[in-house]
Amino acid sequence: MRFHTRKWVKPEDLNPNGTLFGGKLLSWIDEELALYTIIQLENTRVVTKYMSEINFKSSARQGDIVEIGIDVVKFGNTSLVLTCAVRNMMTREIIITIDQTTMVNLDENGKPKAHGKTQIEFVKDRL
Repeated sequence: MRFHTRKWVKPEDLNPNGTLFGGKLLSWIDEELALYTIIQLENTRVVTKYMSEINFKSSARQGDIVEIGIDVVKFGNTSLVLTCAVRNMMTREIIITIDQTTMVNLDENGKPKAHGKTQIEFVKDRL
């Protein structure tokens, strides 16, 4: 798993229980998956089509730093299937896992578009 982004849990990210609000975490994950897909497919027009079972395993509290990890499961014709895990860097516990999220590449009319990619590309290799 490649961990790309860290987030600092702030007061506005908490639920009434004083722990990280699940909806906030899912928003961070969806954004990170979209950014990763945009960079991989070199197209800003991507959407989240499917997210498999979401498994909350632990939580985070104010001041904790969480890290979002992503790996590619499969390259489809118009899509990219990703797996994701988020870990709490303070407790070293996994907070959430999502086995599969399908991100779809779109054309200028919002229709699925073939992307022609078959493997992960790193930006440094494109330069």
